[in-house]
Amino acid sequence: MTGGHLQIVICGAGPATNAAQLVKAAQHRSWTATVTATPSAMNFIEPQPLESLTGQPVRSTYQSSPGTRRSLPATDALVIAPATYNSINKIALGLADNYAMTSVAELIGRQVPTVIVPFVNAALAARTPFQHAVASLRDEGVHVLLGPDDQWEPHLPGNGNERQKAFPWTTAFTTAVRLAHEPRRPATGHL
Repeated sequence: MTGGHLQIVICGAGPATNAAQLVKAAQHRSWTATVTATPSAMNFIEPQPLESLTGQPVRSTYQSSPGTRRSLPATDALVIAPATYNSINKIALGLADNYAMTSVAELIGRQVPTVIVPFVNAALAARTPFQHAVASLRDEGVHVLLGPDDQWEPHLPGNGNERQKAFPWTTAFTTAVRLAHEPRRPATGHL
């Protein structure tokens, strides 16, 4: 697929400072991108450079700027990166306690191809709630970029600063593009 729209959700972790790499990877393949940030991510990013790249405001609250759409644009793929321990658990449970998590819940519900790239240490990744969250998200059709097959593993506690340099921004995008090409699963939920 050449061209498409990528929704990016950034969570509050060290690699967030380099989220422009994901936007640039998308633009290199003629995709547009918009960025939504969790409230915690706003402490890690500088919105203005991302807004200059995307041509759109970085959203972090429900309140929109005058002249901007309140609803989510048509989205071909969603990448949540870096995804924190807390955000991954929230997403799996369907918690929508801020604009970013509400957007994620809606896009997954729309069956938009979704890639989550965790940035967690090995101690947090060893926790049962996290393992259940990853399994639940995968069962729902979300691609969690984690483990030997994805060549992305949790880092040792205290080594996050060194590990963030290797954050797989490009892999996240190429995985999202691949998923966007695949036929979507039929919805299984009943209301």
